[in-house]
Amino acid sequence: MPTIRTVGIISKPNSAAAANIVPELIEWLRGRGMAVRIDEQTAFYAGPVGRSSGLPRPEVPEGCDLVMVLGGDGTLLSAARAIGRRETPLFPVNLGSLGFLTAITIDELYPELERAFRGEHRIAKRKLLATEVVRDGEVVAAYEALNDAVLTKASIARMIDLDAHVDEQFVCAYKADGLIISTPTGSTAYSLSAGGPIIFPSVPAICITPICPHMLTNRPVLVPETSVIRVISRSPDESVFLTIDGQVGNPIREGDTLVCRSSDYTLRLVRPPHMMFFDVLRQKLKWGER
Repeated sequence: MPTIRTVGIISKPNSAAAANIVPELIEWLRGRGMAVRIDEQTAFYAGPVGRSSGLPRPEVPEGCDLVMVLGGDGTLLSAARAIGRRETPLFPVNLGSLGFLTAITIDELYPELERAFRGEHRIAKRKLLATEVVRDGEVVAAYEALNDAVLTKASIARMIDLDAHVDEQFVCAYKADGLIISTPTGSTAYSLSAGGPIIFPSVPAICITPICPHMLTNRPVLVPETSVIRVISRSPDESVFLTIDGQVGNPIREGDTLVCRSSDYTLRLVRPPHMMFFDVLRQKLKWGER
């Protein structure tokens, strides 16, 4: 990891733990000669002195050598969008209960920061999913997803009709509550709840998982990460909604095509050297210990 001189902090709203941590953390960083950039929520926790220095979240990573996330996976997903295509590493501190991505605990915060400043940390590179909405031959929306792109029904008790293609091959005409296109990172999120497989983060694959399909034989499908996935909506205008990482998105019209492919960009995620993928699964999913 390059020398760290400027640290960004992005915090979860309404978090008593973050409110306790932030003032001490900012003082600790500045005491080591670090410049600190904070979002508006972190500034609120910092008290009267910090409130004037709060930045809109998308501006925090500018010029940072490291961005800290105080919260859970939702806060991390928001921070990942703020980082965008920068190569700035994310240092995720788990203030929640689940947190597959935020593996560093509060007790480990300062020891792991010391490791990071010494360049001893492991960096996990997580592939993003490039997602476009194509309407009448034009791209009307584009996103980079860390977890998934999800097409779901927007009206009550109505299944939606989606035609899925992988490269030049027709896959299926889905009649379902929705369809999840997920990265390996996203395999432990919504896709897992919908019956999808857990994918080791470095496996070069994309997963297509139907949500409550009408045909019970419609099962999740793994395709190579080199594939281009196209999903055409056959449902009436605005009866389908696209959601990216569970946080942003837009309505889909009849005939719109969702195009998903592996992005050229990756998220650089700081991981504790002692915490491996199956350690996280055992801990978070309560799998049996030896």
